[in-house]
Amino acid sequence: MQIFDRLDSTRNGWEIEVTEITRNRAHKRKLQFEDDALDLFVLLTGGDTRQIDNELEKIDIFLQKERTATVDVVRELVPLSRAGVIFELGNAMAAHDLKRALTLVRRLLDQGESAIGILLAAILPTIRNLLLAKDLMERHRIPRPHAPFHFISALNRLPASAAEHLPRKKDGTISGYALGIAAQNAHRFSTEQLIAGMRACLEANVKLVTTQLDHELILTEIVVRLLGK
Repeated sequence: MQIFDRLDSTRNGWEIEVTEITRNRAHKRKLQFEDDALDLFVLLTGGDTRQIDNELEKIDIFLQKERTATVDVVRELVPLSRAGVIFELGNAMAAHDLKRALTLVRRLLDQGESAIGILLAAILPTIRNLLLAKDLMERHRIPRPHAPFHFISALNRLPASAAEHLPRKKDGTISGYALGIAAQNAHRFSTEQLIAGMRACLEANVKLVTTQLDHELILTEIVVRLLGK
């Protein structure tokens, strides 16, 4: 018996299932994705198979003879939802892309997102995951992964005590995919930078709730302190 339930993006490991679905449907169109482009496509479509088909058709028509979708193509064609912008902000920070990170902070504020929400949903988790991933890689000699799923496999091989402090999803499982993305980019930062970034988030949190300072200025200061030369 086969069960065809709707994909649940709150369930642990949904990204792996959606990645395979996307890869198979793209293959039928003779399309290929760069690894980073496929990861981004999966997160932007969120496991909605109807949207996956719609976006694949757009990419298919756009590429014509060129059959490999890049990150730039996915960003240009697949619409950015609120969750997508938050995800992209985290990606831009992890990739040390100062210009794009500042642009996305501005976009979220223009969309009506609160500064404290941006801080707690995007900026703080990104810095925390980078710090956690870097510590795990150094402490347990885990090599830099080629894809987020490789880091999840490495986490699963660690003793339970080594993962007790890691952030969890609602179902109690480790947020492995986000840590995997962080592990791919942790080499861009020193431990001292990331610790300073965590302190900057605390300072920004206090400023946002106790002062009348411009909210964009507060968020921009964190991003520049972390990513600036």
